[in-house]
Amino acid sequence: MTDSAFARRVKRRVSARVHEFFAVCPPGLRQVCARELTRLNLGIHDIQVVPGGVNFSGKLADACPANLWLRAPSRILMRLARFRATHFSLLEKKLSDIDWELFLPAGTDPSIQVTTHTSRLYHSDAIAQRCGPIIRAALDVKPGYTDLCSSGKDIPSQTVMIRAENNRFEISLDMSGPPLFKRGIKKQITAAPLRENLAFAILDTAGFTGQDVLMDPMCGSGTFAIEGAMIQARIPPGFYRRFACEAWPGFSPAGFAHARSQAAQQFSTAASIFASDVDPHALAALTRNLSDHAFLAQVHAFEHNFFDLRPDRFTRKKGVVVLNPPYGRRLENHLDTTAFYREITRKLAMDFKGWRAGLIFPGKQFSDLNHLNLKPFPFFHGGLNLSAGIGRI
Repeated sequence: MTDSAFARRVKRRVSARVHEFFAVCPPGLRQVCARELTRLNLGIHDIQVVPGGVNFSGKLADACPANLWLRAPSRILMRLARFRATHFSLLEKKLSDIDWELFLPAGTDPSIQVTTHTSRLYHSDAIAQRCGPIIRAALDVKPGYTDLCSSGKDIPSQTVMIRAENNRFEISLDMSGPPLFKRGIKKQITAAPLRENLAFAILDTAGFTGQDVLMDPMCGSGTFAIEGAMIQARIPPGFYRRFACEAWPGFSPAGFAHARSQAAQQFSTAASIFASDVDPHALAALTRNLSDHAFLAQVHAFEHNFFDLRPDRFTRKKGVVVLNPPYGRRLENHLDTTAFYREITRKLAMDFKGWRAGLIFPGKQFSDLNHLNLKPFPFFHGGLNLSAGIGRI
């Protein structure tokens, strides 16, 4: 087949068609992601919150920029096929019916991730072993394979995701590559860092805007501060990274470059953002993270104990204060969690009256520690059920 004939097949079967996509979201972030998708000025429709994330429909040219713009999800999947299979011969036939070469770049050997639940074909390794040769044959992977699509281009490798539940199979492609909460900015991190999509969800729920002052007085390596700066500077969360879908035959480099160019034209200057921590090592990590991008110059980082902090010494405006205090293993052994949070809420009530707050709590202790009557925003992080108390102090 000639290159032009192949390009016509890709356009007819992939680029021109509407497909189903799935934004994978951590627990607690599905509604936030749905609001984001609704706000995007893309040809996306049929937005539906479902277990595990958000379904939506659109053309590939609309879904690729969604990776660039969405802050809440962990990754975006493109659905390829659904079918029922109770034995390997039928599974192999269904997989052979997929035109893999139209979706994935020739000469690349994707990894295969399999999850199963209450299905006759329950052994994930066996399923992957049956699927691998079919996909590699369709993509013309040669012995001694090298990743032709990614070599020298800094494009993430490809992943096929296979999910089986009650003998129903769902075949998807990972569009994103590394998780979307990896913005490509933070090179230095501290212990147990908050993920960027969780920081965004808390800021968004607190109503953080482009004009707000943001104070992050237990900043660690600066997830809240950097995410807030990106929001205020109107920088897409994926602007400084690449995505797996950029190697796909149906991907439009010109269209994606246009989307990035339009985003760059909207860049602005962040309002004042103050980030402090009592730990000098955390401040050193934040300072290194801030040094690589000009838009982060508006983040003022300094070493300070939260309990000695007076916000009126830095700003006359009341804005948003966010805190991710140490808890669990991060809390020093001699400190009592209840007493520690009592001191935090007392400090907020005394010196941050009128500010909007986002305060992360150990989940099961939220009602006992929430002396400010903040509304709970439950989420899951680092193997723990947590809550962020959000509201006006």
